[in-house]
Amino acid sequence: MKDIAPSDPRGAANECPALHGRALPTDGTQLRLSPTLAAWRDEAAATPLQYADGHVGWIVTRNELAKEILLDPRFTRETTRLPMPGDPHADIDADAQESIRVGGPLDNDGDVHARLRRAIAPRFSLKAARSYRAKIAEIVQAQIGSIAKHVGPVDLTSAYAAPISAQVHCLVMGVPDRLSAAYSPIFVGESTLQRKFDFAREALALKQQEPGDDVLSDLVRSDLSPHEQEGLALVVLSAGRDSVAHLISTSVVALLLHREQWDWLGANPDRMPAAVEEFVRVGSLFVTLFSRTAKEDLTIGSLEVQTGQSVSVAVAAANRDERQFDNPEQFDVTRDAFGHLGFGHGIHACVGQQVARTVIAEAVWALMERWPGLRLVDAEQLRPLPFAHPVATHATGQVLVEWEQ
Repeated sequence: MKDIAPSDPRGAANECPALHGRALPTDGTQLRLSPTLAAWRDEAAATPLQYADGHVGWIVTRNELAKEILLDPRFTRETTRLPMPGDPHADIDADAQESIRVGGPLDNDGDVHARLRRAIAPRFSLKAARSYRAKIAEIVQAQIGSIAKHVGPVDLTSAYAAPISAQVHCLVMGVPDRLSAAYSPIFVGESTLQRKFDFAREALALKQQEPGDDVLSDLVRSDLSPHEQEGLALVVLSAGRDSVAHLISTSVVALLLHREQWDWLGANPDRMPAAVEEFVRVGSLFVTLFSRTAKEDLTIGSLEVQTGQSVSVAVAAANRDERQFDNPEQFDVTRDAFGHLGFGHGIHACVGQQVARTVIAEAVWALMERWPGLRLVDAEQLRPLPFAHPVATHATGQVLVEWEQ
């Protein structure tokens, strides 16, 4: 499917003078939907979008159509249009390039995707997430102890959320102890794609010698080829950690901006699982998901899509669609937020979402329990920031909090 040609931007999508491809707006934040996206959603379920390659596709802003797109097998994830300068794979070795081609579940569909996903899915089930809870709580409490030593405002993102997310990621993946110190500098800090592949290869080799009960061990025990194992290892080592860290910080910001909800949730800890759904609904990292490309001319709902046209789902807008949620702009931890798209939808939905829910709940609750009077000093994310990735994702930013010493 990678040879699908983009549709001609002068074609049917542009025959009507009103259908000009618009640029993705940057005037929103995690907790405040872009007014531009809100206006597009009011106009129609989908709006023509100008992609970086000059191609005009669509951005979907309403919840119902977004779900239909994400479930429809007539779209493929194999053709993705991102504004990436140059070739991001140019500086990796030939084996790594082949591993990316055959081992990436995000960039494959159908039986190939299903086979790759099956190799890792058991470690991310609800049962598995519950089995990690005690260890996750230990990681969280250790980080609480670490930030408690600070005097003055603390950056919740760098000193709390990011370390917790990285340590849990190493736990679930089964990163060997001798490599754990190198994980964050390589996968959280600035590093080359080749260095990440080198890390993944070393981790897999160690798991061949000493397998355990974890994702990387499952990969080396699977029937996947060496290239598939390597490509999939790179994906699972890279993906999800930043989203979990983002949601920890952003959830705390939302709660501290709504002190009555912080206090209510602190008095009703049994409501935390439901509250996490609201955290994800309003605070998702993703402005848009990875685009899908039509494999054939098709009509879905009232939307007509040509072969080769791409469609992007605007999670931030769909999660605030009044057709799905009452009073959707209001942050409300007492609501039923079922139906949000914060973890995606369909076959490419986040495989680690049950573990993510557990980590977010533990990390937020630990702060509420230790410092019920926690105060928000400032959060960069309350102001529009440049996107953090060519797939439009919010930058978490610095989140400064303080408490009575």
